[in-house]
Amino acid sequence: MKLFHRTSYLKKLRPFYDSDLIKVVTGIRRCGKSCLLKTVIEELRGAGIEESRIAYLDLDARGNRKITTPDQLDTLIEQSINLGLPGTKYLFIDEVQNVSGFEKVINGYREEGDISIFITGSNSYLLSGELATKLTGRYIEIEMFTLSFAEYLEMKKFLGRTLSPTAQEFDEYLTYGGFPQTLEFTDAQAKADYIESVVAQIFDKDIREHSKVRNKEAFDRVLTYVINNFGAPTNFGNMEEHFRNVENIAIRRETIARYVDLLINAKILYKCERFDLKSRKSLRGDEKYYLADPGIYFARNTDARINYGPALENVLFVYLKTQGLRISVGRIGKLECDFIVRKREDYAYIQVSMTIADRNVEEREYRPFSKIKDAYPRYLFTLDPLLQKRDGVKHLNLLQFLEEQGEIL
Repeated sequence: MKLFHRTSYLKKLRPFYDSDLIKVVTGIRRCGKSCLLKTVIEELRGAGIEESRIAYLDLDARGNRKITTPDQLDTLIEQSINLGLPGTKYLFIDEVQNVSGFEKVINGYREEGDISIFITGSNSYLLSGELATKLTGRYIEIEMFTLSFAEYLEMKKFLGRTLSPTAQEFDEYLTYGGFPQTLEFTDAQAKADYIESVVAQIFDKDIREHSKVRNKEAFDRVLTYVINNFGAPTNFGNMEEHFRNVENIAIRRETIARYVDLLINAKILYKCERFDLKSRKSLRGDEKYYLADPGIYFARNTDARINYGPALENVLFVYLKTQGLRISVGRIGKLECDFIVRKREDYAYIQVSMTIADRNVEEREYRPFSKIKDAYPRYLFTLDPLLQKRDGVKHLNLLQFLEEQGEIL
């Protein structure tokens, strides 16, 4: 089967194909990590690497589900690749966190030399504990996301689908999201069922197996609340009151905070902290949470109408994350800047709005920029076809920016 190549991730991996650094690919389940490894294998074969030097092990595959101990993993590796061959061998292990204690095995092969190791995992536990301790300075992490809008369009072409006008495609992307396999379905309910099954699988494999969730109903209430309020300032005390007074269920704020952390570790959510421009320090409380994929909201709600405000923020937030940028919500006195983006010592300030055709909305969006005293670039993203020139702010069409895979830093 011909594979769709995610070129931006391949570019990040190529410099390390023959490095002894362990290549760790992380990302939410079903975002395309397995296919990425397989496209790396395709490139190695194209470069003349013999099949006997390559081993691909999928620990989620039916035949490998009983591989749960380090010794079993070690045996499987020895059976799958000829380690006695001179020169570099290439080992790919998908969903390696299924084996408790895999770190010792991986580190042992790395120390033997002449083997380039690629591993994937679907949650943040992969880089916690022993792996981070044993492999400090000896691994490179590539975080993978669901399809960006540009990749979404490219993959539809790859699959031979006829593209609708770009604005219509963008609405579909904001609704159904970018899980690659959703593009196989044309029926909206089938897309929702698939995404819901992914979320259920994440709970079973990436949350329940690592943490004790005694009250699944309470956990699901927290999950639903955060999904329905993505992109809004979130206060755990207010959530506790909501559950007690509105939903008639008692969930302590400490439990809410723990459940949200579990969702972040499972890569369903991303936290966007607040940052004070005056003190240049991060602030605690009222953080915003964004979804790993727009389709998660659609799958959990019967109302498929798009709330463009948070939806546009969400899609831009995740896109900027793919570029390795640090993103915060900015506080400027009593005003808020949607995003402050940082790359080392460089900053950029971003406002996002569906439109500024209304003069009052325009003034609201430009007001935070007027309070910023430094000379770092300022961006206003909207869906307006006609772009404003004002106060040195770069007014960009978000749809065009995403389609052309633009950069700001």
